[in-house]
Amino acid sequence: MKRLFVISGSSGVGKGTIIKEFLAKHPKFKLSISCTTRSKRTGEIDGEHYHFITREEFQKGIKNNDFIEWAEFSGNYYGTRKSNIEQTLMDGSNLILEIETRGAMQIKEQLPEAVLIFIAPPSFEELKKRLEGRHTEDAEVIEKRLSQAEREEQASQKYDYIIVNDTIKNALNNLEKIVSKYATLD
Repeated sequence: MKRLFVISGSSGVGKGTIIKEFLAKHPKFKLSISCTTRSKRTGEIDGEHYHFITREEFQKGIKNNDFIEWAEFSGNYYGTRKSNIEQTLMDGSNLILEIETRGAMQIKEQLPEAVLIFIAPPSFEELKKRLEGRHTEDAEVIEKRLSQAEREEQASQKYDYIIVNDTIKNALNNLEKIVSKYATLD
């Protein structure tokens, strides 16, 4: 059986970029696609970015214990179906799942062999600079994200590994070193 690698990190820390680079170099690894009840954003593709499902479908999945992890944010549900994880691993592929810290803790309870990796900024000041540099959110939203980052930083102490993203190259190199302890990269 292959391995599930759960990757978390604060908004703006670069985890999406690191994962994208990792998957480009190691195409045998698969990226898990989560479900959500939120509306599709411009450019998003169902089944590629998320599985977009109705609130009723999601609630039925919760009742049927279909999700290995799930949460509600801003009035929308987000979660990962157990069947997707199990099928991918049984098909012989290692799996990367990018989720927030609460979901990662839910997964660790059910799949203790999952490897939890937290991507951290080099400093809180650098994270703030990165968030401001995106020019996509106002000061109030950035402050909320920084407050959330503090909570996530505390939760990261329960992770198996913490990678500081000082540069994408270094963070990717460290991710490869960790993953290679559990799986063949090629």
